[in-house]
Amino acid sequence: MRMKRCAIVLGAAILGAAALPAAPLADRDARPETRKIVFIAGPGSHGYGTHEHHAGFALLARLLGENVPGIETAVHRGWPKDEAAFAGASAIIINCDGGDRHLLLPHMKQVDALMRRGVGLALLHFAVVVPKGAAGDAVTQWIGGYFETDWSVNPTWTAQFKALPDHPVARGVRPFAIRDEWYYHMRFADGMKGLAPILTAVPSDATRQRKDGPFSGNPHVRARMGRPEHVAWAFERPGGGRGFGFTGLHWHWNLAHDDFRRLLLNAIVWVAGGEVPAGGVPSQRPTLEELTAGLDEPPPKNWKPDAVREMIEGFNQRPSAE
Repeated sequence: MRMKRCAIVLGAAILGAAALPAAPLADRDARPETRKIVFIAGPGSHGYGTHEHHAGFALLARLLGENVPGIETAVHRGWPKDEAAFAGASAIIINCDGGDRHLLLPHMKQVDALMRRGVGLALLHFAVVVPKGAAGDAVTQWIGGYFETDWSVNPTWTAQFKALPDHPVARGVRPFAIRDEWYYHMRFADGMKGLAPILTAVPSDATRQRKDGPFSGNPHVRARMGRPEHVAWAFERPGGGRGFGFTGLHWHWNLAHDDFRRLLLNAIVWVAGGEVPAGGVPSQRPTLEELTAGLDEPPPKNWKPDAVREMIEGFNQRPSAE
């Protein structure tokens, strides 16, 4: 009898559990897959408020954590000593000095193995500059293009982005204009295969008329007078995985430009294989106090914070680029 009563109670419990409504599929689908994003920042090198690799990444990582469900971030100063730092990574984002000092160069085999597994890769500003040859060829396979010396150039100019493409990285980004050290005339993959230009503008003639040099000017650039140039792009690798190149971000303060910042946040989510929200990744505009937190150097004697605040307010109030 005792066993019979237990069976009756257990059966009722099972029936009762079965009668409970299942969690809606929408709720289960709303739980995003966790995507791990590994930020690697090189040391500061260009003075206060410029090439702020670590502070910029700390800010972007915080904004992603606050506004994108399912994102896990880790920000490293220099290349992680333990390969376990890349375990489960969905994307690697690098900002560092480029050329012969590039953080990637001693770790090309390690990165190639990660790329073959479909891990995303984004290179920002000076990090798009790698030596031509084996390194340049590899980076082209990973993100679709790079800055090649004696081919690409690095002038400072106000780029006017008059139109944005229909691409997840550009979601919610309005046409805008901003002054930066926008590198252009990149060495892109043959036929631009797999590559989607994201930011395109026509550089001023003055930027093409500089003296010849590895970074400054060359006949190839002068021959394109008046033609548009791509300064940010998204790339889908034939074997799987995504890449992103962005040539701006010389000035740390530009992260306070709402469209500039939204595009970068979108790109990081996209390159990690995530779904960019229809209106782009939202974020609160950082204050100057937030921007200056954790910079690599103390402010110089001629530091004028009010002038920077005025600049930030101004470039967010200007009408969109026409």
